[in-house]
Amino acid sequence: MKELPIGLKGHAETTVNEQNTAAAMGSGLLPVFATPAMLALMEQAAAGSVQPFLDEGEGTVGTRLEVSHLAATPLGLAVRAESELVAVDRRKLSFTVRAWAGEELIGEGTHQRFVIDNARFLEKALAKGK
Repeated sequence: MKELPIGLKGHAETTVNEQNTAAAMGSGLLPVFATPAMLALMEQAAAGSVQPFLDEGEGTVGTRLEVSHLAATPLGLAVRAESELVAVDRRKLSFTVRAWAGEELIGEGTHQRFVIDNARFLEKALAKGK
């Protein structure tokens, strides 16, 4: 793993569609952007920002999210998530994360990821099923 710069920013975007609504994901009954979809978009922003700094065979896994979902977003609107790396403690990465629909802040919080060796991580996970 190369040195990760504090302040590193990431982003990810999507459009609210039938598949990422609360009704479709089972997190509610309405056709609005689902909280789990927002969280996944935030994780995507954070993971994508650091991947270019990792060695071959390394990745990251999310281990903690503390997020407030502040506003509903209807079908058809674009949503963007932004992350900023705020701390690195060996393999533990800490981010602030936010999500926006246009100019409206719809979610914000913190996120932690750990840098892992992909093969070792998968080997340990698959061993649990044996």
